[in-house]
Amino acid sequence: MAFEYAIALTGGIATGKSTVASLLALNGMRVIDADSISHEILEASFSWVQETFGDEYVNASKVDRTKLGTLVFSDAKQKEILENFLHPKIKAEIEKRSIKQDTFKFPYLIDIPLFFEKGSYDIKDSVVVYTPTDVQLERFMKRNGYSQEESLNRINSQMPIDEKKQKATWVIDNSTKLKNLQQEVEDFVEKIKGIYL
Repeated sequence: MAFEYAIALTGGIATGKSTVASLLALNGMRVIDADSISHEILEASFSWVQETFGDEYVNASKVDRTKLGTLVFSDAKQKEILENFLHPKIKAEIEKRSIKQDTFKFPYLIDIPLFFEKGSYDIKDSVVVYTPTDVQLERFMKRNGYSQEESLNRINSQMPIDEKKQKATWVIDNSTKLKNLQQEVEDFVEKIKGIYL
């Protein structure tokens, strides 16, 4: 059975989830990354993308993720088409990797951006990477170079971060400096070891 020892790692766009995933790995935790799985599946499905959305979304057998992202975040119908195609494939791959991780009988994390939104993973515990919304917006605009409107479009396509914080088993606060974040991650890993070791 999948997900027996799984902890969902989630957050919002630009809350620092990838940084936390890397820090957790550095602290000896195993992480399954749904984002990288979705990128692999999307790349392998470039001909489907071409047929479904048009030639301009593929460039020499590579999916233009930026262009496709702009399309799906501005058109709910297109977003639904993409998600209906990708999500079952992503879930199947995550389940396969999860079953393998469960054999170690120790917690591991599954980085799932839309864990609360989709509710499609039977995982009991979760940790949310938290950043206040204003900081989230500022970081996202700086990182991606999008306008405020485009950035808010993407952020608002997810459940508000404060709501996720309420639902989480644990919270890793990433509202200040990297040094504080490293400490938050170390404290979280100690908590997990305390429960399971």
